[in-house]
Amino acid sequence: MPEILALFGPTGVGKTDVALALADLLREEGEDPVAIGADALQVYEGLGVLTGAATAEERERLEHRLVGTVPVTEKFDLGQYMPLAHAEIDAALAAGRRPIVVGGTGLYLRGALADLSLTQQVESELWTEDTRHPTVLAGLNMQRDRLYERVDRRVEAIVAAGAEAEVRAAQGASKTARKALGFEELLAGDVEALKKRSRNYARRQLTWMRKMAGLVEIDVTGLTPREAAERVAMLRAAEVP
Repeated sequence: MPEILALFGPTGVGKTDVALALADLLREEGEDPVAIGADALQVYEGLGVLTGAATAEERERLEHRLVGTVPVTEKFDLGQYMPLAHAEIDAALAAGRRPIVVGGTGLYLRGALADLSLTQQVESELWTEDTRHPTVLAGLNMQRDRLYERVDRRVEAIVAAGAEAEVRAAQGASKTARKALGFEELLAGDVEALKKRSRNYARRQLTWMRKMAGLVEIDVTGLTPREAAERVAMLRAAEVP
């Protein structure tokens, strides 16, 4: 049974590009990969541009599950996400496919990989090494100034791609959907505020990443997505069954 490959990292670091390159590499080796989303906001339909979810073209390159599946009017939380993620991962493994769990929400990533008890303080369980299946957990990082430049460019790109119109069209968005990074800022037309909030969020994600037990950090500064994917793939040899 193939082990799970999990990718975590801050916004703007290029997780989707690396996941796509990793899928290409795995297919070259005869595998059949599938991406499982681990992002609290990319689950919503109609917010794909704002949340940086995989585009239709990218989904043609790699099948993505749990992305763009929840109506924007619905509340959605970890308790709803976990059984869905577990079912998707188990089905993929049963079919001999390689799950690539990818996302920037630390709690959702942990919920996808482990059995978390929602009757307890989940935060205390978040960073344990216990997982439901053998897992390689890679954390993508890059030099801070380069990351912040990418974050700013990402904000400019989603604005150019119509993110503001997207949030204005999200009529009746639920309280959880409105937590999407940039939702309120773009409703107010404040792009600079979104850049600042995005940089702060990236910094918090890096803090979370460094608490994750068993995670191997990969500095992707100056690497192509293919080169970064090759480094992730190399971790498989070091994994103890």
